[in-house]
Amino acid sequence: TTTRLIAHMAKHVGHRVGYTTTDGIYIDGYEIHHGDCTGPVSAEAVLLDPTVDFAVLECARGGILRSGLGFDECDISIVTNITEDHLGLKDIHTLEEMAKVKSVVARSAKKSGFAILNADDDLVYEMRKEVDATVVLFSMEENNPRVEKHCENGGTAAFIEKGYVVVSKGKWKTRIEKVIQIPLSLNGRAECMIKNILPAVLAATLSNISVENIREALKTFIPSAEQTPGRMNIFKFKNFEVMVDYAHNTDGFVQLKKFMDKTQAAVKVGIVTVAGDRRDEDILTMGRLSAQMFDEIIIRHDHDMRGRTQENMTKLLTQGIYEVSKFIPIKVISEELDALAYCVENAKPHSFIVDCTDAVKESTAFLAKKLEEEQNANNESNKIISLVVTHSNFGIASKQ
Repeated sequence: TTTRLIAHMAKHVGHRVGYTTTDGIYIDGYEIHHGDCTGPVSAEAVLLDPTVDFAVLECARGGILRSGLGFDECDISIVTNITEDHLGLKDIHTLEEMAKVKSVVARSAKKSGFAILNADDDLVYEMRKEVDATVVLFSMEENNPRVEKHCENGGTAAFIEKGYVVVSKGKWKTRIEKVIQIPLSLNGRAECMIKNILPAVLAATLSNISVENIREALKTFIPSAEQTPGRMNIFKFKNFEVMVDYAHNTDGFVQLKKFMDKTQAAVKVGIVTVAGDRRDEDILTMGRLSAQMFDEIIIRHDHDMRGRTQENMTKLLTQGIYEVSKFIPIKVISEELDALAYCVENAKPHSFIVDCTDAVKESTAFLAKKLEEEQNANNESNKIISLVVTHSNFGIASKQ
């Protein structure tokens, strides 16, 4: 989301943007390749395009370990956080080791450039000691002492203050926009999205994009299957809502729980799974988190189980769920679209359904079609009501 938002801001001021994400490679708004494109080959595809004058490259752990970054240095580097996801893979077993891998991104910022770091994350904050570039910080805390000290020394930072996204250069503060006015924040409920907004605003500021243009870009970046596929895409049906989200690791579930805690619904339903190559302890934790945010749970399975059986996945998730509550209804529907269809067809009034997706395009397309079918049915119903009212009025008139 951070990548897409920065690209949106750059495009808004006239740049021809190329960017890479876990969804694909994009040149000037067009997807030229679909798939997980966060490695060096994807980065090179953007950088070799002569029409691109602004590149935003998502750099994943796997690609770094396999082949590096795909570029020598960048103007601006961003490290958002260090989480337990992917621990136990490729000989990375601790958060400190993961931080060492991701610090490659921070250190790639050239001396005249900037390294944007999360001041709320201890391991990310420590990276400031390793970079040659100018360090820039962001924080969700209004009075983070690290940020305060940084700004007192003339540094640049972004943070939340009195409900506003604020950029501070030294002691000089600029209010960018009220958080609840930014669509991506989902009325301030999506803390994880606000965490994405802060470094994106900093990247735009450091790229000399004006406050007015940043503000306009924030207001036109709508969380949807088109602009943020698989990132909190909400489909509002007449009597219930369905959200498609790519939450697929422990931190993703922690952030999802924070959102669900602020979400009002008569019933909260979750379609959940975990990638098969995650540790047993991670799967158990995600089962516990599922039980803490959902009233009903459907367990599905990825097509690629990455060496784990469906039975083992179901067992571990169920174990984690029952450690929190043995009274939560659990249903197993292996195919994601089948699980979605079941939830839509059996949705209770005022329920909120979350699909932790593995197939973003398929799931969002399915829900868009269902929503269209419902709207068409409502339109037909309104036509019939209109006809009945018209004939009734005519009948009354003729009697008179």
